[in-house]
Amino acid sequence: MKFFDSIVIAIRSLFANKLRSSLTMLGIIIGVGSVITLMSVARGAEASITEAYEELGTNVLSIIPSNPEAEGGFMAMSPGYALPTLTMDDVRALESVRGISDIVPINENFITLTAGGETHSALLHGATPAYLDVLQYSIASGQFFTDHHVAQRANVVVLGSEVAEDLFGDDDAVGKQVKMKKQRFTVIGVLEPKGGAMMGFSLDDLVVVPVTTYQARLFPQQTATGQDAVASISFQLTDLENSEAVTEEIESILRRRHNLKDDDKNDFAVVTQEQVLEIVGQVTGIFSIVLGSIASISLLVGSIGIMNIMLVSVTERTREIGIRKAVGAKRRDILLQFLVEAATLGFIGGGIGITSGWLLSWAISQIDIGGFRLGATVSIDIILLAFMVSLFIGLASGLWPAMRAARLNPIDALHYE
Repeated sequence: MKFFDSIVIAIRSLFANKLRSSLTMLGIIIGVGSVITLMSVARGAEASITEAYEELGTNVLSIIPSNPEAEGGFMAMSPGYALPTLTMDDVRALESVRGISDIVPINENFITLTAGGETHSALLHGATPAYLDVLQYSIASGQFFTDHHVAQRANVVVLGSEVAEDLFGDDDAVGKQVKMKKQRFTVIGVLEPKGGAMMGFSLDDLVVVPVTTYQARLFPQQTATGQDAVASISFQLTDLENSEAVTEEIESILRRRHNLKDDDKNDFAVVTQEQVLEIVGQVTGIFSIVLGSIASISLLVGSIGIMNIMLVSVTERTREIGIRKAVGAKRRDILLQFLVEAATLGFIGGGIGITSGWLLSWAISQIDIGGFRLGATVSIDIILLAFMVSLFIGLASGLWPAMRAARLNPIDALHYE
C-alpha cells in the first residue's frame, strides 16, 4: 500500500468519527498551546529584563552589601536583605579611584504619592545629581536636583514619566506639590520616558529625591557603626578594560575603611552588568523549565488520549483488519495505516495548538499592566519544538495500538463480532 493511500484512509477514519477525533486532539491542542504560550512569556520576560540592564550601560558597576556569614557571601540583590554596610563616607572615599567617571549612592524603597486626590505607588530612589549620568536618564521638563538640594536636605522630587502622567495627566507637573509620608515635596523635574522594565518594574515608574532627604525624612537607616547607610553605590568606568584593576582598588579601599582583616570576608560585593545578566538568565532559565514542565503535563494527558482512542479504533475495526489481510494486506500495511492515523491526530492537533499558542501570546503582549507590557516572544525554535513533540506523541501513542492491529490473526479477525 502506498503511503498516500494510508493518509487518505486515516483521514477518512478520523472524519467518520468527528466528535471523538476532536476530543482526542483537544489534549494535544491544549498541551502545545500551553507550551508555546508559557515558553514565549518566559522568553519575553528574559528579553525585557536583559534589555533594561543593557540600557543602563555595560560600563556601569555597582557595589552592594553582602552577607559574609552566608555560604559564598551571598549578595543582597534587594533592599533590606543584608545588613547595611555602605555609607556616604564610602562614596566620598571612592571618588578618588582612577578609572571612575561618575559615582552615585542609591537608596531605594517603595513609596505612595498623593496629589490632587490622585494616589500612585512607585519605586523611590534617594540619590545625588550624578544619578542622571550613571543611570542614563535625561530631563523632559524642569531640572534635576543639585548639590545644594542635597546639602539642604530639601523636600524636592523628580518624577518618572509614568508617575507624572498618572498624578497630573497632561498638566505640567513642575512646580506642583506631592505628598509622601505626610510630607509635602515640590516637583522640580520630570524624567524623559526610558521605556523597558527591570525585575517586573517599569523604569519610568519611579521618583527620585536627594539622598540626604531620603535618609533624614523618609526612610532613615543606619549601619552598625551609627552612620547613615546607602543601599548601593553605582559608578561608570572610563574604560571597560580597567574593570579588574578598578574593582581591586575599590575592594582595597572599602576593606580598609570597614576594618576587615586579611582572613575576613567582604561585607560588600562589586557587581558588573554581565554578572547581573548571568544571574537573571539563570533565574529565567529555571522559570522557563518550570513553566515548560507544567505545560508538558497537558501533552502527556493528550498522548494518553490518543493511545486510548487508537486502541478503541483497533477493537472496532477488527473485522476490517481481517478482511484487508485476507485480500493481501501485509502486516506493515496495517501498522502503517494506524501509525499514520495516530500521527495525523498529533499533526492536526499540534498545528491548531501552535496557532492558538501564538494568538494567545500575541494577546498577552497587548495587555498593559500599569504601563508595563510583557512582550511574549514566539520564536521559531519554540514552534519547531512544539510541532516535533506533538508529531512524536502521535506516533509514540499510536505505536502499540498499531502493532496490536498488525499482529491480529486474519481468521480470528474475520470471526470477531
